[in-house]
Amino acid sequence: MPAIKLFSASLLCLVGALVLPTDVWPADVESTDFVEGTHYERLPVAVETRDDASVEVVEVFSYACVHCFNFDPLIESWRERQSDEVAFHRVPAIFSTDWELLAQAFYTAETLGVSEAVHLPLFQGIHVKNQDMRQLPLLLELFDEQADVSEEDFTTVFSSFSVRSRVAQAKAKGRAYRVTGVPSMIVNGKYRIDGHMAGSNTRMLEVVDYLVKLEQNEGSGD
Repeated sequence: MPAIKLFSASLLCLVGALVLPTDVWPADVESTDFVEGTHYERLPVAVETRDDASVEVVEVFSYACVHCFNFDPLIESWRERQSDEVAFHRVPAIFSTDWELLAQAFYTAETLGVSEAVHLPLFQGIHVKNQDMRQLPLLLELFDEQADVSEEDFTTVFSSFSVRSRVAQAKAKGRAYRVTGVPSMIVNGKYRIDGHMAGSNTRMLEVVDYLVKLEQNEGSGD
């Protein structure tokens, strides 16, 4: 079996059993009637957010996850509709050494300021072109072609203490968020939503909107 087949199969089985397909919709759920403990979970210990001035929404994802790849256009569309009062961030999930390497690539892109240029190509490299992105030459080529990042710059940042520290922080956040499958969403460090709880990956965004509004109302004292 080619390496890329092993790469995809070994990683995606972890999330495939945990996240329902995006076309599964619960018939008995109204968009304004989401229930804590059923459609979302309150974290036992709130996780500190980056900025108290806005409601933080975090997507926990992995480039290795086909569900995350399919979910990405929905996230991007949702993101474009948000006001400045909502701060969106991504945190890479790290369930294996392979996912850790992809998290390094994610934070390398952030550090170099080329996230927008390489985000979709990284997904497409794995899920469309069947490339084994564990191979550093492929990452080097992608960063060069998509963002004009030199081999020297990429290698220096990829192996830097700063990037490795951020990967370690992502691991810690994943544990604090109690994430067991991806994609998952975290609202304001307080609530976790996944496709199983919400009814589908698409439905997650409706729950996110509900919780964002809840947090905004709480912040305004309404």
